[in-house]
Amino acid sequence: DVSDVDRNMLAEPGNTRVRWEGAGVALIIPVLDEADTIGDVVRAVPRDIVGEVIVVDGGSTDGTVARARAAGARVILEPRSGYGSACIAGVCATERSVVAFIDGDGSDNPAEIPRLVAPILAGEQDFVIGSRTRGVREKGSMGMHQLIAGRIAGLFMRALYSVRYTDMCPLRAIRRDVLERLGMREKTYGWNLEMQMRAARAGLRILELPVRHRNRAGGASKVAGSLQGSVKASWQIASTLVRIANEMR
Repeated sequence: DVSDVDRNMLAEPGNTRVRWEGAGVALIIPVLDEADTIGDVVRAVPRDIVGEVIVVDGGSTDGTVARARAAGARVILEPRSGYGSACIAGVCATERSVVAFIDGDGSDNPAEIPRLVAPILAGEQDFVIGSRTRGVREKGSMGMHQLIAGRIAGLFMRALYSVRYTDMCPLRAIRRDVLERLGMREKTYGWNLEMQMRAARAGLRILELPVRHRNRAGGASKVAGSLQGSVKASWQIASTLVRIANEMR
């Protein structure tokens, strides 16, 4: 029961040092063929902070589903293709008051999650996003095209909404009720960008925090692992940026 969970979240006003007692946080992990990494990612989640780990599988043909369940995650099978479709399915599957997101490839560190959700649980922020560009990155963990794309998108959104973003990092957390009001519709890799644009346009309290970023723990990236994947994701992100900007004019 969310109301019971909320009563157990104790925080002093203006202080992000929150004591969690079964905190109302759900972590959503969209995956596709991440058998090499998903078990370690799920086991590394700080369960004193995260009350529910939801792995949303978009049609894996390896052992991703079995390994996620064995590690203690709740697994949802999403028949519709697309990163955004998986994220939406995860949000619809939980009643927790805060939802966080992370990729299942091990590149983002689950140990960062407490820092992201603390300002939200303390009532100080609505949306907290990690920035890999401002944080410490392992050599080779991000391509130059990813860094440039994040900067360009950030400059564009700053010009439109006067909100400063430096990255489109998948590691993020947001109040669930606020996310539902944003009217998210993007089914592709443009999901992250759409969330940032709609959050900025809605005037949410937004905080960007530097986060550590690592090389993939295994498998091949669906985005940067091939030229075709990079081009497809870049097109989806660019299309989302133009569409949302026009829609919200």
